[in-house]
Amino acid sequence: MTTPTSPRPATTRLIATDLDGTLLRDDKSVSDRTVAALAAAEQAGIEVFFVTGRPSRWMDVVSAHVHGHGLAICANGAAVVDLHADREIVQVRPLAREDALHVVRTLRREAPGSSFAVELTTGIHYEPDYPPFQLDPGATVATAEKLLSEDDSGTSAPVIKLLAHHPELTPDGFLALARTAAGDRASITRSSPTALLEVSGLGVSKASTLALCCAERGISADEVVAFGDMPNDIEMLTWAGTSYAMGNAHPDVVAAATGTTLTNEEDGVAAVIEEILRAR
Repeated sequence: MTTPTSPRPATTRLIATDLDGTLLRDDKSVSDRTVAALAAAEQAGIEVFFVTGRPSRWMDVVSAHVHGHGLAICANGAAVVDLHADREIVQVRPLAREDALHVVRTLRREAPGSSFAVELTTGIHYEPDYPPFQLDPGATVATAEKLLSEDDSGTSAPVIKLLAHHPELTPDGFLALARTAAGDRASITRSSPTALLEVSGLGVSKASTLALCCAERGISADEVVAFGDMPNDIEMLTWAGTSYAMGNAHPDVVAAATGTTLTNEEDGVAAVIEEILRAR
């Protein structure tokens, strides 16, 4: 077991935490210890932001543990969601359809065998060869080119994320290839243990949207403590004044964070929050 290591900020005004592999245990539950720590932080005047790659409709795992403002950053920064208002999307930073199509065409050429899914504000749809989403049985199945085409009315729902899967490449290898081939048109990252990439609008990330939300509240990066475990957390951990890689984190995440904490199974986020509150 590893105890948390990182200097505490003089003032903590906001805690930003990833969910899967970070705040959530492996069975997707939130432990009693973590529930208590989140509530204590908000009672002490510290805002808590859930910052995740999940879409808004998959936020039911933490809806019962929302306090205060109730906002969450979803889809790796592409959507800000009000968890108090039935997970309503209140802000969108979309991926332009022409940029998504560019990424699709590029990866079809550079990584044959790639398959795609398209996450809209209204739900997800995917190609026949894409691993099916058991949580989204009503999805449309069609080619990415068809899924990304505009409807006749010109009022198509915004694209918040393109997903790309490869059955043979390594996760980090697929990520490096995609960033080299198409990183000038979109932000490309990953959070899955498989070769599954998440593609957002250029410049859209957990970090950039968190920075916008903090600026609206007059909160500086130095007053933020962030937690994460996978490559899609790296920009956020680098931006925050104090950041923790989970004990189960990807090696690149450990290198990016200012400190480390326990694993998600050992309530690593709660352990740090408890220390912050004791220091007060």
